[in-house]
Amino acid sequence: MGFLRIRTTVDERPGRLASLAAALADRGGNILGLSVQSDADGTVDEFVADIPAHPETVREALEAAGGRRVQVVPATAHELTDEPTRVLLLASRLRSMPWRLPELLAELLRADDARWIYGEAVSDLPDPTQLVVPVAPRRAVRLRRAELPFTLTEAARAASFARLAQPPAEQPAGNRSVKLADGVEVVIRPLTSIYREAVRDLHDRCSPEARRFRYFTSMPALPPRMFDKLCDRSRGHSLVAGHDGQVVAMANLMFGADPGVAEMAFLVEDGWQGRGLGAALARALIRAARDLGYAEVRATMLSDNVRMRRLMASLGASITYTEDPGVLESRLPVGAMVSS
Repeated sequence: MGFLRIRTTVDERPGRLASLAAALADRGGNILGLSVQSDADGTVDEFVADIPAHPETVREALEAAGGRRVQVVPATAHELTDEPTRVLLLASRLRSMPWRLPELLAELLRADDARWIYGEAVSDLPDPTQLVVPVAPRRAVRLRRAELPFTLTEAARAASFARLAQPPAEQPAGNRSVKLADGVEVVIRPLTSIYREAVRDLHDRCSPEARRFRYFTSMPALPPRMFDKLCDRSRGHSLVAGHDGQVVAMANLMFGADPGVAEMAFLVEDGWQGRGLGAALARALIRAARDLGYAEVRATMLSDNVRMRRLMASLGASITYTEDPGVLESRLPVGAMVSS
């Protein structure tokens, strides 16, 4: 009998995880640990199993069961410790010895090597066996792991862990003033039910095109049920931007079924577009996603929504076409964001 750590990318379809578990059981495997992670190519299921079969036999069985990019590496009994407890102990050590951040990051992600790097911020390395964890604009930790590529979820974990070694930041207030490029100040606040009428007025003032870009249809009014959903903190995190007693923009971060992934969208009044307000709201949502533990933020947009495409590209997101040729999807790893 031997312990194996097994990773496979899977399609999000009902019954897929059951098929993989059955394939391991057929080879005499006993699943001792399971985690589900987000990655650029889809969802990654990771198993730690006690299994007598040869690693190559396990890989072939999981591929036959629908797994993609299956990787099987040896594991040890030490890796069967309770994962939340292990992470909390590492966090406790980091708080008392922040100068050991590279070493403790290596333990967190079971990396082969970790060291400080200095200079320009590095991100989106083409080598998936390397991970750069930003710590400051010109300082980062580079991790290497030869056998298992790093996932987006692991990048988010590493970024959150690194924040423990940094000086405590001033806690932002619920309301935040932002000065736009033209000097005008707006106040960004959490969306609550008290803004129901103000959001209705925002929809009234927006052009049909602005509403179409947000909802994929020129929705003249926001249905009450949808507004209540946007206010529900168990379903997402939404913001409004106000100026001179009016709500001039709304930004929504919605939690979905994909593990570690949140979806964001914006509605900005026509006269406020192109002034940096969308970028300010986007950064606020990304910070919220990071603090809520998400690994990736996605945005779905119409292909003729040029402003949204430029915004997401400026944030470093990758943009690809979906199965619908008129619809694009952008994907932005949260773990690459430097705390500010």
